Amino acid sequence: MAERLAASLLPAASPSPAPSPSACRAAANTASFPSSCPARAGPLRLRYRPARFSQKAAGRGRGGGALRVVRCMAASDAAQLKSAREDIKELFKTTYCHPIMVRLGWHDSGTYDKNIEEWPQRGGADGSLRFDPELSHGANAGLINALKLIQPIKDKYPGITYADLFQLASATAIEEAGGPKIPMKYGRVDVTAPEQCPPEGRLPDAGPRDPAEHLREVFYRMGLDDKEIVALSGAHTLGRSRPDRSGWGKPETKYTKDGPGEPGGQSWTVEWLKFDNSYFKDIKERRDQDLLVLPTDAALFEDPAFKVYAEKYAEDQEAFFKDYAEAHAKLSNLGAKFDPPEGFSLDDDTGAAPADEKKEEAAATPEPPAAAAPPPPSSPDPAPAAEPTLEPVAAAVATATADDNNGAAPQPEPFVAAKYSYGKRELSDSMKQKIRAEYEGFGGSPNKPLQSNYFLNIMILIAGLAFLTSLVMN
Repeated sequence: MAERLAASLLPAASPSPAPSPSACRAAANTASFPSSCPARAGPLRLRYRPARFSQKAAGRGRGGGALRVVRCMAASDAAQLKSAREDIKELFKTTYCHPIMVRLGWHDSGTYDKNIEEWPQRGGADGSLRFDPELSHGANAGLINALKLIQPIKDKYPGITYADLFQLASATAIEEAGGPKIPMKYGRVDVTAPEQCPPEGRLPDAGPRDPAEHLREVFYRMGLDDKEIVALSGAHTLGRSRPDRSGWGKPETKYTKDGPGEPGGQSWTVEWLKFDNSYFKDIKERRDQDLLVLPTDAALFEDPAFKVYAEKYAEDQEAFFKDYAEAHAKLSNLGAKFDPPEGFSLDDDTGAAPADEKKEEAAATPEPPAAAAPPPPSSPDPAPAAEPTLEPVAAAVATATADDNNGAAPQPEPFVAAKYSYGKRELSDSMKQKIRAEYEGFGGSPNKPLQSNYFLNIMILIAGLAFLTSLVMN
């Protein structure tokens, strides 16, 4: 976990204060946790590593107006998260572990209690599931296999937190299985010790005495509502239940006996690696004894409030995808402590940077320019706001003026063969080359118009008159 740093405005010659010994000793406390990577034996150790940050001074020379840019390290590095996402996609292609990765992310965040304000006592997406006390909870049976699969990716990218990695794997699994794009954000901070794990009993049970009431008790505690409960239940369209782990389901069915992946278990749907709304359709019809229906699944069509949404999702997959994506993103953020506090996205240009850059204007007085030197052209200081959105290249070319060329005359329009085609359809590259070659063969070029050949024009005129004379004579 990286530390968020703050930098104060100081004169250019003032040295930065060193961190206090007590702060270093407090940060150096170590905590052991089990490694899920088979290649490692014994516990891993979290060691203190000084936080890194960079400063860029915009002022030049002593006493110059200083614009200091302070780069603060986020909990996770965005570039490493993007690379880890690609590795996770490759992992899915060979292991078909989409369902258990969804479960891993859910069970890390699903311990959240909205009635507890303190972090990490409130639970939630904080990476605590990697520790033995929480991993040994009954509801987490079998998740050690997910940790074994994902630990090599964590070892490869040490600049990301477990909390972010678990949620990244969960959201990527949904998307790679054909589900909706999840509007995720990252920057979750990890807990550092097993003592910070939440107590057992916060996750849902598959066969409670009153299934509908139990679902509400668990998910209302997280701050979720009926619509979100039903939408999230639709993720059972992926995966299987194994009796040796959950106590539910058959050892194998005609849909699971041959895999893919490890054979066995009982699935909720026929295509249990495809994310769609078939879960709601199959639960509603109950025509196939080889498909699993848990008491909490059946409650979605038995409880009047749940049934409204379950019926809707069985008929409208688009509505299900929309509501599911929102509910999944909300679940993945529960209880999380973000650094930076607002988090960041991997899919936005503004949020993909691994760290925040804060511009601070110093209160120093700039030196006056020398008398013999002409004053530089004045320009207003940029406000510390977000950078302007860049226009697409085509739009920028279309709106370019003489100022874009530093005052020079507008440049000639480049040759574009597609302008001479019909129906405004783009030509192939080979056809463009042929047209260009023919155009240049007659003496033309992209930068000047084709010159007239007067001799050729006279010959064409004589040939035309000869042809008309022959028609008249005949």
